Amino acid sequence: MIANHLPYPPFSGTPLRNYNLLKRISRENEVWLATFVQSQEEYDNVKHLLEFCQGIETAEVQPEGALSRPAEAFRYLLAGRPLELRHYYSEELVHKINYLVSKINFDVVEIIDSYMGLYLETLPTRMHAKTVLTFIDIVFSKCDRISRLEPKPGRRMRIWLYSRMMRRWEPIYAERFGRCVAVSESDRRLLLSKNPRLQIEVVPNGVDADKYQLLPYTNSSPALIFVGNMEYRPNIDAMSHFCQDIFPSIRAEIVGLEMWIVGINPPPEVQLLDCNSVHVTGRVNDVRPFYSRSTVCVIPLRAGGGTRLKILEAMALGRPVVSTSIGCEGLDVMDGKHLFIADNPKAFIEKTLRLLTDEGLRQSITAQARELVVSRYDWEVIARRLIQVYSELPK
Repeated sequence: MIANHLPYPPFSGTPLRNYNLLKRISRENEVWLATFVQSQEEYDNVKHLLEFCQGIETAEVQPEGALSRPAEAFRYLLAGRPLELRHYYSEELVHKINYLVSKINFDVVEIIDSYMGLYLETLPTRMHAKTVLTFIDIVFSKCDRISRLEPKPGRRMRIWLYSRMMRRWEPIYAERFGRCVAVSESDRRLLLSKNPRLQIEVVPNGVDADKYQLLPYTNSSPALIFVGNMEYRPNIDAMSHFCQDIFPSIRAEIVGLEMWIVGINPPPEVQLLDCNSVHVTGRVNDVRPFYSRSTVCVIPLRAGGGTRLKILEAMALGRPVVSTSIGCEGLDVMDGKHLFIADNPKAFIEKTLRLLTDEGLRQSITAQARELVVSRYDWEVIARRLIQVYSELPK
């Protein structure tokens, strides 16, 4: 597996997926990982992954500005490649990958995220048919949505241009891989609409249903919760929008209502939301105590891509969810059965209040959501599906 992030500790979406799948796949296969690291703490975390990985090759992230290495940027433009891809390309990681493939005859090479796709070119041509490109999300679609929310005109224009370049590059370059994997049927259809020649399978995101069991309510007062990587622009927008336009109206109806914003690296604009009724935690080692004290999980996302592991997590733990359509996009869920869907502040307020005030409704929603998670979205089920995709590649 070639990935942008070390998948431990699994605090957010992509590392969480990679960690759980690698761990399960390693029960029947020998697995290696090539990835970036950003700190000494991440180097220290490699030891844990070696409990089930045969070997791990790492390269240091080299932070660069948008206008760095202009000659290389010009070459990317001439080749029709989005400029931002060069920030994920490391000669050190190339050498590490070359070392691995020269030493080991791999049956499968999986590259995570399309912006890491250029590492295909470090592999011998004979291995290309044995490769899998996994789309955690569709970058051109995600960035198009993010550009509409970006307040700074210059940055908004850069993101929009990136989305346009990725729209032309992403589905075409993916054709070079033996197989592609999308995390939802909607993502699969979107990619096929841009390139019908792609061979794409759906292997969804999931949750550890054994680890995340139904939680009792430990807090007598009502509370809402949002969990996510808080340096991710769509999550920042979601919480700013929620705390300004939605939460005050809900709190006016529910005495003592609190809001918990749980996730790593909250920027200053999120930290400023912290007050008597809103709590910004930053990184936590275990989200379950925060779910335990919460009544309803809210996912007011207005941008993003892929599928939200935070929704599956809440469902597994027995917390009802109110989400926008974008927030639950790609999950096989039904409004009013597994969760509530609301796409404007008025509807979000109304449906959140219904769940906060109707215990019977909460129990009905959470029971059906938990059943869905166990049958469709447990990591054990998903790992078997991914191994099946591997088995269909040429030997």
